[in-house]
Amino acid sequence: MIRGIALTGAVALAAVGCGDDTATKPASADEISGTVTVFAAASLTGTFSELGKQFEAEHPGVKVVYNFAASSALAEQIKQGAPADVFASAAPKNMQQVVDAGDVTAKPVIFVRNRLEIAVPAGNPGDITGLADFGKSEPKIALCAEQVPCGAAAKTVFEVAGVTPQPDTREADVKAVLTKVTLGEVDAALVYRTDVQAAGDKVEGIEFPEADKAINDYPVAPLAHAPNAKAATAFVDFIGSDKARTVFTDAGFDAP
Repeated sequence: MIRGIALTGAVALAAVGCGDDTATKPASADEISGTVTVFAAASLTGTFSELGKQFEAEHPGVKVVYNFAASSALAEQIKQGAPADVFASAAPKNMQQVVDAGDVTAKPVIFVRNRLEIAVPAGNPGDITGLADFGKSEPKIALCAEQVPCGAAAKTVFEVAGVTPQPDTREADVKAVLTKVTLGEVDAALVYRTDVQAAGDKVEGIEFPEADKAINDYPVAPLAHAPNAKAATAFVDFIGSDKARTVFTDAGFDAP
């Protein structure tokens, strides 16, 4: 079961009318249709793309459309009125911003967790061995911008390790950082473990103990002004299903 997270200002679920239990049941295939627009963290690109196809197969009248980007950027877009049905963030902080703005209809829930890993190009040409190498001037290093979840997590692990990083570039989201590694433009980067796994033989991953101090919880919620509220609720329910959990686990995410 995915766990609810205590986000102040979250709007409570509407009370179910006495004697009417239909409101508590997931929307069935013949009850929802149209487009469901999902704003999701860049690190969810692979899993959500696969799950979108599964959701469409179960609901033939529905089309899932995604906007993948840094969670901080997505939160700002939602607060500014961008039309979206669902928000899936890589950190509770960015979800909280949307909750505080009154843009969430139900209490967000944590559906997966993720952790950082060092990514290096295949063959590890920079001879990277651990987090300490990020404090050296020789290797070329890529990190996420500090305002996005992967950058905030990186800042935490460097503080824990007592390392002052010397990045050559900071990117807008974790996928952009990973691209720097796969193209061989940097010797090392900090990305999520799931990104290392998704890159296959293009990169190698190096685990480090400090990653345990900055595990990211991923919350999801339907949005208050969702153009397709029924489909939004159904999609969030699907993300918490056993079928979805298998996809997440296979991709390297941790269960909440």
